[in-house]
Amino acid sequence: MHIETQSIHAGEKTDVNARSVTSPVYPSTMFRHQDEAGGPSGYIYTRASNPNRDNLEQLLATLEHGSQAAAFASGMAASTAVFQSLDPGAHVMVSDDVYHGTRLLLTGLMKRWNLESSFVDTTDPQQIRESIQKTTRLIWIETPSNPMLHITDLEKIAEIASAHNIIVSVDNTWASPALQNPLDHGADLVMHSATKYLSGHSDILSGVVITKAESPIFDRIRAIQGGSGAVPSPFDCWLLQRSIKTLAYRMRGHSENAGKVARFLEAHPVVEQVYYPGLPSHPGHDIATRQMSGYGGMISFSIKGNGDDAMKITSSSRLIANATSLGGVESLWEQRIRSEPEETQTSPSLIRLSVGLEHPDDLIGDIDQSLNQM
Repeated sequence: MHIETQSIHAGEKTDVNARSVTSPVYPSTMFRHQDEAGGPSGYIYTRASNPNRDNLEQLLATLEHGSQAAAFASGMAASTAVFQSLDPGAHVMVSDDVYHGTRLLLTGLMKRWNLESSFVDTTDPQQIRESIQKTTRLIWIETPSNPMLHITDLEKIAEIASAHNIIVSVDNTWASPALQNPLDHGADLVMHSATKYLSGHSDILSGVVITKAESPIFDRIRAIQGGSGAVPSPFDCWLLQRSIKTLAYRMRGHSENAGKVARFLEAHPVVEQVYYPGLPSHPGHDIATRQMSGYGGMISFSIKGNGDDAMKITSSSRLIANATSLGGVESLWEQRIRSEPEETQTSPSLIRLSVGLEHPDDLIGDIDQSLNQM
């Protein structure tokens, strides 16, 4: 079935008593034992499993063309579980343009876990080959990356990794399964901050890891999920499943709007450079066209000015909210450096824009009047 149909029907379980069309919410933290001897059987305790979480995980595994999924209370909890599934002393190779929270996790908490990490340009396969160590166990890729929207050729990296028995995990948050399925291009794991496009309404905190096939590393991730207890509530699972029903249609709108906004920005005299894979001028355009069905709703652009100018622009909008995060129906933008740590390499003149589902003419009008504040 197509993703529009899967998003609506995969994971739905009819209540046999009430015959409801949509799955009910199961808020109970515990369940009665079902076997005659009185021992554990079926659902026992919600930290371990819950009907709503099972439904959500089945849906997400289906959408990403995987075999299993593990839902978490946030994207960072999901990422942490992937890294904690590795043995201490292992080496992780990471896209150099990566979400700053992932970088801080690896250089902070996971450093104390004795996990080694190096940040390389994953858009260059040769750098990947040269950076492989004897202890390299995982390559972590963001494509499109945050905030510069670098595009990595997943099939080339997966081919290199396979030759060295290295796991490939892809943060697919910015694309969503409606636009890109990394498991189809050779990745072993996919991670989402479900808070973003999967939720789509800026009101759910959640994350997920999907595996291509049964494997020891996913068995560890599943054990960490239940053992650490960083799981989403039944209501959050239900709400996220409800939101995903419109995912494919929302992503079309985000992509269409972002394409129009990107072309407007590229022609604006105040804008220095636009980073959007849907533009033919983007160095990763051809790869993105091959491995994505749409280019997404995220744009970064630099202005012909300084950090104060960028701050003035993002504070002058009447429609676009000056806020961190992305993937909601409402448009957001920010001077990106304000949300990153002191050691960031992000330019003060860079603005990151999450294009929402407002009418593109209204968005362009708001952006234009804001840029003219310089």
